[in-house]
Amino acid sequence: MIARRQILTAGAAGTAALALGACSGGSGSSDPTDTEANAGKTVTLWIMQGTNAKTDEYVAALKEAFTAKTGATLDVQVQPWDGAHDKFVTAMSGGTGPDVAEVGTTWTPEFADAGGLSDLSAEIKEAGLQDGLIKGLVEAGTLDGKMYGMPWYAGVRSILADSAILDAAGVNSQPQSWDELLAMITTIKQAKPDLLPFPIAGASLFSMLPFVWGAGGKIATEEGGTWKAAIAEAPAVEGLTWYTDLALKHDSSSAAANTWKETDSLKSFQQGQTAMFITGSWVPATIKADDPELYERLVAFTIPAKDSALAPSFLGGSHLCRFEDSEEPELAFELIKLMATGDLATRWATETNFFPGEQKAFDEVVSQGDELTKVFAQQMSEGGTTVPVTPAWGKIEGKKTMSTLTSSILGGTPAADAAKTAATEMDQLFSA
Repeated sequence: MIARRQILTAGAAGTAALALGACSGGSGSSDPTDTEANAGKTVTLWIMQGTNAKTDEYVAALKEAFTAKTGATLDVQVQPWDGAHDKFVTAMSGGTGPDVAEVGTTWTPEFADAGGLSDLSAEIKEAGLQDGLIKGLVEAGTLDGKMYGMPWYAGVRSILADSAILDAAGVNSQPQSWDELLAMITTIKQAKPDLLPFPIAGASLFSMLPFVWGAGGKIATEEGGTWKAAIAEAPAVEGLTWYTDLALKHDSSSAAANTWKETDSLKSFQQGQTAMFITGSWVPATIKADDPELYERLVAFTIPAKDSALAPSFLGGSHLCRFEDSEEPELAFELIKLMATGDLATRWATETNFFPGEQKAFDEVVSQGDELTKVFAQQMSEGGTTVPVTPAWGKIEGKKTMSTLTSSILGGTPAADAAKTAATEMDQLFSA
């Protein structure tokens, strides 16, 4: 039985006083591979809508494999991302959730801190999996030394470009530093003055963060269990300034892009109005489906740091988590293992164009991938990092503290002032 430690944040508009209920219902130890004993049991899984265009085919294969291995029935319920946070909160407070759920990596610490998720540490260790998982996803799923999220899949952001435009400008090579990236942007602008060399999407937090990290800056720091904002410290401000100066001083972007999301940058790129932009590892597949000719011209680069070719980049994705109220915890973990390792992990990654959370499956996907895949994989394996692993991050996301920082600077607020405003709000949320 566990004590529910906190009240969960319920949505971006505010908080709901949802004191989570009693403890796990657990039905005692059982053999998850005893097919006869498990024949009458059902395990429920929530996965999110839209990630996989072949979800129905995958689910059919997963159900078959789960029943063959355990004897139990798998009930898969596909959930929309819109409103999912609040639905999770309600389910955990009322004990009406599934046995296993796909949980976004930035939500896992919040739900774990509230007592809604099971600690999987011992089972992962017993299964011999603890050393074979993608480090960044493990970090994002670990709170107070306990692992609540099993890595399932992930994506990372790098630079995607149209090689025809770059070839014409004579700058089609990996930038080894910020200076080299700026030189590329300047040359493209001179060769193609009607194009955006490198739009600065004001509403894209994860396009901005590599420049904070690439300058040696941090979002926040933790000491003795207490978090404090670091976004207003000198290295972070240097990164913010350099990144936004691409638009403000070097004409790499446009005023319209000050409010762009990543999807807006993609649209501009597909319309031939942008030379290169920061985007996710899953996007080349979208371009391939929409415009095969453009896909053949794609080239990818790692996002450079101030003085090197590779900056840290946000490693986002999903964990597989067991709800603390699951009455079939052993079967639930058997499902998690089945989905997160082996053939089914590789299949999900291949069909979604994300990377699997298991290192072995990750290596297999990369070995079978093209040059684009290899660039994104390098950014992920060498630079993949996460936002602060604290329940307060959900509140910061909800307040849009960080997501408005770039657009504020692009709108004319000095970077140091905008960062101080963000830091003040973050510290208030950390201490709430």
